[in-house]
Amino acid sequence: MTNQPETTSKVTSLNCLVGSLISGFLAFLLYQLTQSIAQSFAQKPITVSQPWAIQLATAVRTLVVGMSSLATGLFALSTVGLILLAGQLIFQKMRSSPNIEE
Repeated sequence: MTNQPETTSKVTSLNCLVGSLISGFLAFLLYQLTQSIAQSFAQKPITVSQPWAIQLATAVRTLVVGMSSLATGLFALSTVGLILLAGQLIFQKMRSSPNIEE
């Protein structure tokens, strides 16, 4: 067991903004994917006659669109959170800097 020095990275507003850009881009791509999946399912009706097969197909379609929507929402909320964190860090930096007039 060796004692290794801990490497800590400081959170900066620039890191938050870069992360929010990446997260926002992924949210946009997932939104486009969700829309494409939903339109594809809407254009292709279920063509089976058994009631259990219709229910199963409907459940699977709902699950696929729901999971895609969940991922989109997760990345969108991460984007908003990172932008707000960057704003908070900028605000804290402005408040902690000494005033020149004093």
